[in-house]
Amino acid sequence: MAAIEVGRKCIKTAGREAGKECEIVAIIDENFVEVKGDEVKNRRCNINHLEPIME
Repeated sequence: MAAIEVGRKCIKTAGREAGKECEIVAIIDENFVEVKGDEVKNRRCNINHLEPIME
């Protein structure tokens, strides 16, 4: 399983939503993805600010 792919669960590591769980919805380009989650707004996020988790 690739580290960054649609449907992958992640933890945000930067910003005001740091520590919150989210899911990758779309890949925008090589540096950014769109994420959503229960406690995370639907927005783009730098892949360097995400930590993939196993589920």
